[in-house]
Amino acid sequence: MKKITFIGAGSVIFTRNLVRDLMTFEAFQDATIALMDIDEEKLMYATKSVEKIIQSGNYPAKVISTTDRAKALENADGVLCTICVGDIHVWGKDMEIPMKYGVDYNIGDTRGVSGIFRALRTWPVMLDICRDIEKYCPDAVFLNYTNPMAILCRAMQSETKLNVTGLCHSVQGTAEMLAGWIGAKKEEITYTCAGINHQAFYLSYKWNGKDAYPLIAKAVEEHYQEEIVRNEMFRHLGYYVTESSGHASEYVAWFRKRPDLIEKYCTHGTGWNPGVHFMARIDYEKNEANWRREFLEWADNPVNLQRGNEYAAHIFNAVFGDGTMYEFNGNVRNFGLIDNLPKGCCVEVPVLASRKGLEPIHVGDLPPQLALLTNISARVEELAVEGAITGDPEKIYQACYFDPLASAVLSLAEIKTMVREMFEVNREYLPQFKHFD
Repeated sequence: MKKITFIGAGSVIFTRNLVRDLMTFEAFQDATIALMDIDEEKLMYATKSVEKIIQSGNYPAKVISTTDRAKALENADGVLCTICVGDIHVWGKDMEIPMKYGVDYNIGDTRGVSGIFRALRTWPVMLDICRDIEKYCPDAVFLNYTNPMAILCRAMQSETKLNVTGLCHSVQGTAEMLAGWIGAKKEEITYTCAGINHQAFYLSYKWNGKDAYPLIAKAVEEHYQEEIVRNEMFRHLGYYVTESSGHASEYVAWFRKRPDLIEKYCTHGTGWNPGVHFMARIDYEKNEANWRREFLEWADNPVNLQRGNEYAAHIFNAVFGDGTMYEFNGNVRNFGLIDNLPKGCCVEVPVLASRKGLEPIHVGDLPPQLALLTNISARVEELAVEGAITGDPEKIYQACYFDPLASAVLSLAEIKTMVREMFEVNREYLPQFKHFD
């Protein structure tokens, strides 16, 4: 019997979808699913969701529900993390303060000044979780879904000995979107995707073994309004990026530095995330108003037990399930993987999961224009990681100076003033920093 632990199980929909996926593998149908969260109400709803899945599938699995992290982790074979440190009143400042200075972020959970401060708050908690995993289940496979993905994974992989990688939906999600655009079934598509989290590119994309980029180029014009920013980037860079237009717009200097550009590129798209300011608040308020009702509606209907497209269950099955090998895109340190990105930074590359563990695959060089773009973000993240680990505020100021969007809008002195204000409002969440000036 295997044990799989969810830290941050109160992400109710995400937890139930991953448990559903796990139960589709015979190796996990008698597993112990340990759910842990500090929010007791959401933990209760997550537990009821998992119990309904188990009952609907008539699986012999059992559920542990607890606010005690040690109990949840003890002897776990696999761990998944989906935490968020603080509510909107905390992380909302990551968006509101930059906007005062004219720096307009969309989601703000991955990179940029807003993403850096989310990382600074989250890192002490993630380190505590890692230390508990080292103590209670040191051989577990640890899959992180918490953003900012690259900064946190880079820090965990350098400061702990855990078998940890980070997972994102954007690689397989965008691959499926492009397949739909060109009229292909997702099962007919193969690709090589590499770069850094949320800024990875399809270096090859094939339909039944043939290069599909000519078809993508035509589809981009037909679907231009659906993903304006990503389609515009494709027009000029020649490769398609993984993350949504809204996210993609906040990682570069081209689309959000003036109101007229935001109006042109980030307001009228029809995709799920065109790029409006602080979209995370819109989603948060909608979810907070509706998640209990959504659960009741879900609970009143038959459960769909079909496997989804997340990586996690496949990875666990490959490493400690039936051993079926599985290739996915994971976030790992760059030791001989992408030759023209910084050594040791966090990259997102193909990884092979098997009984042997997780083995990243060498990609080689990115095309020079992609290397130039992603080097900026990767080096900013390296500075942010060093600052988060050491508590050196100067490293954080310097990382923020080079954020493409902030530096396109503000002077060095203005960025420092803005970042100092963000330090002040986050003071209680930053125990590693002794001073901010």
